[in-house]
Amino acid sequence: MIKVPLIDLPGQVRPFKARILKDWALILERGAYINGPHGKAFEAELAAYLGARFVVGCNSGTDALVLSLRALGVGPGHSVLVPAFSFFATAEAVSLVGARPVFCDILPDSFLLDPEDALRRLTPDCRAAIPVHLFGRVFDVAGFRARLKAAGRPDLRILEDGCQSLGAELKGRKAGALGDAAAISFYPTKNLAAAGDAGALATDDADLAALARRLREHGMPRRYEHTEIGYNSRLDELQAAVLRRKLPKLDVWTRRRRELATAYARVLKGLPLGLPAQAAGDCWHQYTVRVPGGRRDALRDHLAAAGIGTSVFYPVCMHQQAPYAAGAPALPVAEAAAREVLSLPMFPGLTAAQMRAVGAAVRGFYAGR
Repeated sequence: MIKVPLIDLPGQVRPFKARILKDWALILERGAYINGPHGKAFEAELAAYLGARFVVGCNSGTDALVLSLRALGVGPGHSVLVPAFSFFATAEAVSLVGARPVFCDILPDSFLLDPEDALRRLTPDCRAAIPVHLFGRVFDVAGFRARLKAAGRPDLRILEDGCQSLGAELKGRKAGALGDAAAISFYPTKNLAAAGDAGALATDDADLAALARRLREHGMPRRYEHTEIGYNSRLDELQAAVLRRKLPKLDVWTRRRRELATAYARVLKGLPLGLPAQAAGDCWHQYTVRVPGGRRDALRDHLAAAGIGTSVFYPVCMHQQAPYAAGAPALPVAEAAAREVLSLPMFPGLTAAQMRAVGAAVRGFYAGR
C-alpha cells in the first residue's frame, strides 16, 4: 500500500537544509536575531516578487491581519465584512482591534466571498472588507471595488487575506498586491513556509507601511519613544533566512501544483464529487472537493484506512463558533461547504504513483457503494 500524506513538510525543506543550517550558524555567531539583514532583505525580495511597494515582516499571518487593520484605521465602532467560511483568524483579527465582523456568505463554486451578499450587508459603520483568497483561489478585488463604487462606497478599504494565496495571480497581478493591504502567512504548511510562525503585510501605501512598522515594535518609531500602543510582532532572522532560501523556488512549486490540480481533475472525472473549477492563476494551496449526500466523513475514513491523508478545512463556519454564534445569520452556502468539503493531498513533491493511489482509493470508495 502506498501511503500518501496530506503534505510533506520535511520534503519541502530537504533541498535547502544544508544552506539553511549555514545561514543559521552565521546568525547565531553574529547574535543579530531581530531586525537584521535577512529580515530586511526578505521584505525587499518579497515586495519585488509581489509587485508591491512595501512589505513589513511580522510574527504571523494573524498579526499581519491585526497590524493591517490597525494601520487602515479600523477600530472600535467599526464593522468589517468577512466571509463566514475561512480560518478563524480572519474574524478574530477584526475583534482584536475592537471592531465587529459582519459575516457574509460565499460563492458555491469557488468558496470565495459572495460580492452581492457582502454589498447587502454594508452599513454606514462598515470600514473595511477582508476577502479571503481561500485555498489559493483569487478573489476579484478590482471587480469588487467597481461594485462598491456603484453602491456609493468607494471609501471602503480592502484588506486581502492572502494567507493561502502566495504565488497566485489574477489578470497578471499577484494576489497580495490587489487591495489597500494584504496579510500573508508563512506558517509551516503554507506554499512558502517558514520553520515556525512568521508573516508579513504588503501594501503600496507608504504611510500605512510606516505605521505598521511602528505597531509591530510597540508603537516605537525611535528607541524608547512610543507614539501609539503597539505589539511585539517582528519577523526573526532565523525564519527570514529560511524564507529567503525558498522564495526563488515558489513559482516552480506553483507550476507543479497547477499540474497536480489538472491531474486530479482527470483522475477524479466522472465521480459524484464537486471538483474545484480551475482558473489559470490559482496556486492550489489545497485541492478541495465537495462530497455531497452526507458522505464526506465516510470517504475520509475510507481514505485514512488506505493510507491517504486528508483534512477538512473547515468543519464549522466562523459565524457558528462560540464567540460569534449568538444572533448569527443563516449563511446556507457557507454552511453547506462546511458539511461537504474534503482536501486531498497537495504538495509539489506528490508523485505520479501517489496520485494514482489517491485516485484508486477514491474510486474504490464509490465502487463499493
